[in-house]
Amino acid sequence: MAGKRGAVLTAVWTLALVASTNAQTTRAVTGQAGILGEWDLTATVTQRPDSGGRQWSGPLSMKHVGFCSVDGPEEKTGELRLLVSDRPGETSVTLLIDGMECTFKGRLADGEDGVMACPDRPDMPMMLMVQ
Repeated sequence: MAGKRGAVLTAVWTLALVASTNAQTTRAVTGQAGILGEWDLTATVTQRPDSGGRQWSGPLSMKHVGFCSVDGPEEKTGELRLLVSDRPGETSVTLLIDGMECTFKGRLADGEDGVMACPDRPDMPMMLMVQ
């Protein structure tokens, strides 16, 4: 009887460990970009191995939700990369969209506003939140 109980406890412990590890290695990123917040941003980032929790990356989708769309909402896809700073709440974000590398630097706590900078384009207001 003790052997079965020990095996069950080991199985439960293993499942709990796997569940908590998976919960900590994937994060959802949401936000808005544009003067009127006309772009919705969603991404799911995964912790890069051996990064000590500092580097995350994953697929990115931006959807134009403004009223200017004639043929339906415009959508762009790419990759989002996060580099968490040693300073609490500060993160460097790189967005790869249609072959262009844009950056956002700011504080992600409580969805604070910042600016997305892309080459050959004016800076765009942006808000990001990591969940």
